[in-house]
Amino acid sequence: MANVTSTADGTERLQLLRVLGPAHIWALGVGIVLVGEYMGWNFSVGKGGMIAGLIACWVAGLLYTCVAMIDSEVTSTIAAAGGQYAQAKHIVGPLMAFNVGLFLVMAYTMLEAANAITVGYLLDTVAGMMGHTGLNQQPFIVLSIMFLAWLNFRGVLATLTFNLVITAIAFLAIIALFVAVQLGVSAVPLDFTAITKAPLPYGWIGIVASLHFGLWYYLGIEGTCQAAEEVRSPARSLPYGTMAGIMTLLIAATMTWYVCSGLLPWEYLGQAGTPLFDAARVTGSTGLMILLFLGTMFSTLASANGCINDASRAWFSMGRDRYLPSWFGAVHPVYRTPYRSIVFLVPIALIFALGAPLDQVVTFSILSGLLGYTFMTFNMVMFRRKWPLDTIKRGYVHPFHPLPTIVLLTLCAAAYFAVFLGYGTQLSAMMCFYIVASLWFHFRRYQFVRRGDQFTMPWPKPRGY
Repeated sequence: MANVTSTADGTERLQLLRVLGPAHIWALGVGIVLVGEYMGWNFSVGKGGMIAGLIACWVAGLLYTCVAMIDSEVTSTIAAAGGQYAQAKHIVGPLMAFNVGLFLVMAYTMLEAANAITVGYLLDTVAGMMGHTGLNQQPFIVLSIMFLAWLNFRGVLATLTFNLVITAIAFLAIIALFVAVQLGVSAVPLDFTAITKAPLPYGWIGIVASLHFGLWYYLGIEGTCQAAEEVRSPARSLPYGTMAGIMTLLIAATMTWYVCSGLLPWEYLGQAGTPLFDAARVTGSTGLMILLFLGTMFSTLASANGCINDASRAWFSMGRDRYLPSWFGAVHPVYRTPYRSIVFLVPIALIFALGAPLDQVVTFSILSGLLGYTFMTFNMVMFRRKWPLDTIKRGYVHPFHPLPTIVLLTLCAAAYFAVFLGYGTQLSAMMCFYIVASLWFHFRRYQFVRRGDQFTMPWPKPRGY
């Protein structure tokens, strides 16, 4: 494996290590997302009821299946750190690439903050169950972020191997709860009468509104692309890991909705902080309660761990290409990690984790992700037009083009409307933030970008050029 590369001026630059396989890609994608089954998704039930929550689960699943298909094709061809940022850089241009990179960093950093908040909330809940009320959550929030940042600092192989183990345990915990409830272990039987009594308590508009938090089931699966430069065989590992990840999440999401909706009243479920753990408590089984406590804890840690990995890769890539100060484009001489980017993003995550409510942080992450998915549709269309199937070798070709792109763009538009219904102010504020950031890049940073050094793929000239 190559550890250094030569730059245009003849100097040598340290590279990230190619040490990951398909299982690590699965662990990165599912690890980031699986926390969405343990918290956050249930707010969709509060928006529209149980049926709306189920529809949101499957519609969001379709949206992210399109994301996974598109990402698998483009990233198996453009195997560079930064994922969608690298795609936009090669296919569209600098302004698009800067915005996509910023969307990625903010989506993952906000998701990391939400995970840390959940760790503190869960420990406070368990302490209250044991008679210790008033637990200070802030030290646990800080400790979780600092520990995972240190783990990422020390090396990607150890980071994602850790993710693989705890993600598998968290996924098996969901299966165990589902099977136990089906076998009658629960002291409270499954009850879906709310579907007939109040199928759509807020009407059809509730279905649209629920899509906002339905995205939380899958948000972050696109993060598999961030490891493209550290995978031994990108053309094989990235499609396998990503597609296996989205199938895993579709199964986990459906089982989660089924168990929680059957055990918990929808009014409570719609505002619960840790719905799967609460469902385990309702069963009356101490073993299930302990297992789902561990599953919730492991899923939040796996997600935050993956988010630090992905956000730092996107920030590192932008620094390496001079979209940001080149100081961020450094690789640690021993651990071969983007250590400066990892350290820089820690205080940003801490500020939001310690000073913002969970639903606001979740919304900021969702909106940033949605913007990235929207631009992904333009990337895909331009990619196929500039480099048709017979011009370059692809590791994976997604079927039915351009149908997945059209479906993705349509569902993104519906999701924007859903967010606007409940968080219109946040949507407007976020758009203003990204507009200001785009202006800063255009007037202050674009002059430092070396366009000729960016295009590292040995492709022919685009069709029509």
